[in-house]
Amino acid sequence: MGDEPRTVQNTTSPPGSKLRGATDPWFVRWGLIGLTFGIVGILIVVPLVSVFVQATAKGLGVYWNSLAASPETRHAVFLSLIVAPVSVAMNVVFGVAAAWAIARFRFPGRGLLTTLIDVPFSVSPVVAGLAFVLVFGAQTPLGAWLRDHGYQVIFAPPALVLATAFVTFPFVARELIPVMEAVGPEEELAARSLGASGWQLFWRVTIPNIKWGLLYGVILCNARAMGEFGAVYVVSGRIEGQTDTMPLRVQKLWEGSNNSAAFALASVLTMLALVTLILKVMIEPKVRSEEDVGNLPS
Repeated sequence: MGDEPRTVQNTTSPPGSKLRGATDPWFVRWGLIGLTFGIVGILIVVPLVSVFVQATAKGLGVYWNSLAASPETRHAVFLSLIVAPVSVAMNVVFGVAAAWAIARFRFPGRGLLTTLIDVPFSVSPVVAGLAFVLVFGAQTPLGAWLRDHGYQVIFAPPALVLATAFVTFPFVARELIPVMEAVGPEEELAARSLGASGWQLFWRVTIPNIKWGLLYGVILCNARAMGEFGAVYVVSGRIEGQTDTMPLRVQKLWEGSNNSAAFALASVLTMLALVTLILKVMIEPKVRSEEDVGNLPS
């Protein structure tokens, strides 16, 4: 018997037809929206506002003196502005190299490398700081060798950089891997076939293609580095005027009942967080557009 014609049912809805389905009552929709805004307000907005209110409660003059008059506070701000950029720079170098290797090559251990990049997300910062003490401490072979040659790591700025770099380790690489996979290697292969050197290929092809993803990762990495407390607390020794970063200094001022100075310095960290949030919102559409362009069919 010949094949009988089969009727294909049109599953598309005609224009103008309304989708059938249950619609939540208005009180459910507005209730959930109100609950969301209430939770965000209580957990985020109210604490942020209270920081600035408490910081300026005694006047702007006291606020400024709390930040500028104390040499220990000035040093904490200076040290944070050194440790965070150095840690971010280290992670930019590693993140670009790791993203390039993972996105462009297939090799044994690729999955393991991807998993290891995420380790700082699952390890407590305090545990990470303790691990650095166990590796570079004065009682360890490596720490004793460094001490004998005039290098101090633990209870010194190098330990702060290492601990901060560890906790911010995944941000740049994790942002760049999907961007590089979406963009693909075609432009790089074309540039290579036309005689471009490795550095020319990197600066003129790769970097322009990943610039927004790289900037997004740097913003997140810097935000995490500025506010790091747990790992830095362990490796710093909390030496006043030497190894105190801004978060550690805030805790010391609070424990010393110098509340106005503690809130003043906390407000600086809060402003940095707000600037980071604004930059993140501005950059995020650019990153999404890079991924969407990379996913377009050729």
